[in-house]
Amino acid sequence: MSGYLYKSRMTLLLALVLIMAWSFIKPHDYLTWWMEALPVLIGLAILIPTYKKFPLTDLLYVLLFLHAIVLLVGAHYTYARVPAFTLLQDEFGWSRNPYDKVGHFMQGFVPAMVARELLLRTSPLKSGKWMFTIIVMGCLGIAAIYEIIEWGAAMATGEAAEAFLGTQGDVWDSQKDMAWAGIGAIMALLMLGKKHDSMLKKMK
Repeated sequence: MSGYLYKSRMTLLLALVLIMAWSFIKPHDYLTWWMEALPVLIGLAILIPTYKKFPLTDLLYVLLFLHAIVLLVGAHYTYARVPAFTLLQDEFGWSRNPYDKVGHFMQGFVPAMVARELLLRTSPLKSGKWMFTIIVMGCLGIAAIYEIIEWGAAMATGEAAEAFLGTQGDVWDSQKDMAWAGIGAIMALLMLGKKHDSMLKKMK
């Protein structure tokens, strides 16, 4: 690995650590922070030890970094209270803060590319309609599991999980969340598939 690639990836890691530290300082509440930031902590626990044995493409590292930022911002403010999106809510007269749509869109967009890279590098599957279908269905499955986890958290902690759920009074919130994840997965594969293939070829 070239020194430039190593430095650029270490820069992303350092930036992420700093953003995580900001996110952890005086969040809306710490229970919500841990529930929202847990995927980032799990991701780091997997990516750091496997960095040398199984390095990912630069595209994937950047996407994972962006996804982590979305999660950590939501963890700090809660998804219903992110200030910039509250301004949008007030400006356009929306009934709810739309930041959770960004979160669930990324929940499909980034995992779709993670799945694509892992499948192309570790399985006999090739790029095409069947891989596209498998990845989109898998991302929808992950989104559904996440909604079940949210439901379980709400049942276990009661009102303390309200900020984690972020339904903002919408009875169709879970269905919309899964739909946004599906849209994110489809857009990622359509927009980044060819670029991703090119990067994978260079790695080989």
